[in-house]
Amino acid sequence: MGYMFKAIRWVLGQIIIAVDWLTRPSIPDYSPEKRAELDTATASMALYQFGQCPFCVKTRRGIRRLGLNIELRDARNDPKWNAELIEQGGKYQVPCLRFVDDKGEVNWLYESSEINDYLEQRFA
Repeated sequence: MGYMFKAIRWVLGQIIIAVDWLTRPSIPDYSPEKRAELDTATASMALYQFGQCPFCVKTRRGIRRLGLNIELRDARNDPKWNAELIEQGGKYQVPCLRFVDDKGEVNWLYESSEINDYLEQRFA
């Protein structure tokens, strides 16, 4: 029975990825100066995520829509990112945006809607 659920989850995950790829938003065309500014502002950011997670897809789409270069860290398949998410972020939940604020403090922001709202407010 457990294998059937895993198979169903895998198939649904593939469908989610395919739909995301077919309908993904375009990346904004920024000037070189604006691109450099955004890249500097996002250099310390990382998104801990799973490839097939629908909430992670939602967050990645928001990042793409804003044209941000935020490092994607696969917390499911990479033990280093998995451990870092749990040990430093405090819980095993994705998506999770790690960023350094203006005071130099590391922050861990969970929930796809909250992450997208934060990025919209900061970069839109």
